[in-house]
Amino acid sequence: MFNLRRQIRLLYTTGILGNLSITGAWVVIMASRGFSLVQIGFAETIFHITSLICEIPSGMLADAYGRKKMLALGNVMAITGDLITAISGNFTVACMAMPFHAMAYNFASGSGEALAYDSMKKVGKEDGYEKYNSNQSVIYRIASGISTLCAGLALYLGYRKAYLISAVMGLFTLFFTLKLVEVRVSDSEEADEKINEKELSQSMFKKLINYFVDSIRFLFHNSKAAKLMFLNSFVGAIDILLLFFLQTKLKTAGISNMFLGLALFTMEIGGVVGSKLIVRFKKVKYVYLFIICTAGVLFGVFLEHSGMVPVMVLGGFVSSLCDDAIEIRTNAKLQDMFPSEQRATLVSISSFTFSVIMIILSPLAGYFFSIW
Repeated sequence: MFNLRRQIRLLYTTGILGNLSITGAWVVIMASRGFSLVQIGFAETIFHITSLICEIPSGMLADAYGRKKMLALGNVMAITGDLITAISGNFTVACMAMPFHAMAYNFASGSGEALAYDSMKKVGKEDGYEKYNSNQSVIYRIASGISTLCAGLALYLGYRKAYLISAVMGLFTLFFTLKLVEVRVSDSEEADEKINEKELSQSMFKKLINYFVDSIRFLFHNSKAAKLMFLNSFVGAIDILLLFFLQTKLKTAGISNMFLGLALFTMEIGGVVGSKLIVRFKKVKYVYLFIICTAGVLFGVFLEHSGMVPVMVLGGFVSSLCDDAIEIRTNAKLQDMFPSEQRATLVSISSFTFSVIMIILSPLAGYFFSIW
């Protein structure tokens, strides 16, 4: 008999282990190796170009062959990326690791959310998804915060040892991922029969194309979902870039290595606050939440330009709070709209949208933050 509690506990566990890393402040680690902000922005662009190429196929593979398998493959990609970075001696080799880190993100993003929602749907408890997503966001922010809190330790150990430790953590994540149970849920018996027919009669290529076409057809007929994807991705991109470049801007503002990790952790806690606050405002209209949260993210960017460390940290805190709040509400709305058969593919298309925006904004942000 399917055990939802065990499944969710395992998803939380892999979420914790997958986001706990001594190399969380990777921008600062690259800067400590002598790489410029423009180079770091270029490396980030490589990450998102790879994500652009692999995001949608990863979702289609998850829908066609199993979300658990893709999560495990993502763990393997993360370990590979850590090992390549550990042996890298120059910028070129360091950039070679970025595609693996991107694919690790790709295979985890749509697969994890789809597996969680369909696991709940299997037992009729999908109303709990927003709370689950909120908890996962808290896990992500705290784990990421602890990782950035270790920025000073990573700099002390050196990038080679730091990334080897991260690879070992990846092995632990893979162990728990393999304990998950694959779940297949359809919206109707007719859809279930359709899935079985596809699996028996179609080649892999035709099967993937079919998932993609069905997903695009869904978005074409559901413009509201498409708009939500774009707007959420745009706001999230601004917040992510702000937090990335604050890692080096805080150093320029005079913060010591000892307090850098604490400052970055404080900013991550903003996301925790936003994740818990949003579940208390279920009756507030989405449009009002979106306007408030977007204004909050932009206000965080404004505070970053103060040049004063406490104010800059406050800006990162406010930006994280607002970004996580609107992201959780948006994800819950989208999951309710998505058909189960294309759930991972559609989540991947949402991430694809984010990558397109990041490819455009990353080098521009690198230049923007380098001159301010």
